[in-house]
Amino acid sequence: MLVIKYLVNIVGFDFTNGNIGMIELIVNAGSVAKGVLLVLLFFSIVCWGIIFIKIAAIRRINRQAELFHDIFIRYKKPSAIFPEIKKMKHCPDAEIFMRGFFESNKILQEKRENEESVEQENWFDQERLKRILKNSMEAEVRKFENYLIFLATTGNTAPFIGLFGTVWGIMDAFRGIGVRGTASLAVVAPGISEALVATAAGLAAAIPAVIAYNYFTNRAKILSQRLSGLSEQVYYMMEREISENAKEFPRRSTIEGSF
Repeated sequence: MLVIKYLVNIVGFDFTNGNIGMIELIVNAGSVAKGVLLVLLFFSIVCWGIIFIKIAAIRRINRQAELFHDIFIRYKKPSAIFPEIKKMKHCPDAEIFMRGFFESNKILQEKRENEESVEQENWFDQERLKRILKNSMEAEVRKFENYLIFLATTGNTAPFIGLFGTVWGIMDAFRGIGVRGTASLAVVAPGISEALVATAAGLAAAIPAVIAYNYFTNRAKILSQRLSGLSEQVYYMMEREISENAKEFPRRSTIEGSF
């Protein structure tokens, strides 16, 4: 009965004298245990901050992605799409389109300056535009994956940090037994309970971090697949746009033949 009452006290409220058991254990813990708990508290706070930020980012990305794809389907010309999406600063889909749009305009400008005709062989550097779109897609995925490594680190290390605090606490408990010369429950239980708090804190920090890391990693894969498909659509749209505009270029052979 005494053991059950003591366990109730350390996990919740002490009904006999009004003390909060868990807080009392933390306050009475040794300096090493307190240091371990502070480290785990820091890990936990940062992880929850990352979780809330990423959830907000996913909602914002999904909302703007739906708007972007509605515009992308409604308009057929890149010049008509660009004014509608240029204010979407945090939309990966819009960023990829704008990178492709700027690069295609740059290619067209270079061709105009060189007076190159569409009839020339290899006039359009296809790999250049593909490379730009691919790099843009990878940059957007990496941007989404920022700070996920901290979640993985917390999930892998927090249980061991808590275990270190527990082992240290148990060592102190056994040292106390040696000093008192007795191993009764009243002597052993407080020290063991204080030690186990570190393990509980480590698990409390690690479990949400692991769940969140797996969830956000899966979302990153979904984002990568969607952006990969969009990159192909943007490429073909820009290729068609460049070809149509290149037909208007003056032909070097015609210009030279007129002199």
